[in-house]
Amino acid sequence: MANIKSQKKRIKTNEKARIRNKAVKSELKTSVKAVRAAVEANDAEAAKKAADHACRLLDKAASKSIIHKNQAAKRKSGVAKLVNTLA
Repeated sequence: MANIKSQKKRIKTNEKARIRNKAVKSELKTSVKAVRAAVEANDAEAAKKAADHACRLLDKAASKSIIHKNQAAKRKSGVAKLVNTLA
């Protein structure tokens, strides 16, 4: 355990951020799974809607530095490719 007061504070804030980031990353994975499920069900409309939602969440996560912007771009590209297989 740290002895320095500011470091004790940092430990608390880092833990809060870790929990928040974990929740956001989990939500990202769930949204991409929803796209995959809609594609497997051959539901183009639902897949498009789920892809838009997933892309929005990925952009938000990247803007808040929860994931890297290139990682967000890579995942958005993969989602778009999945949806385009239905078209």
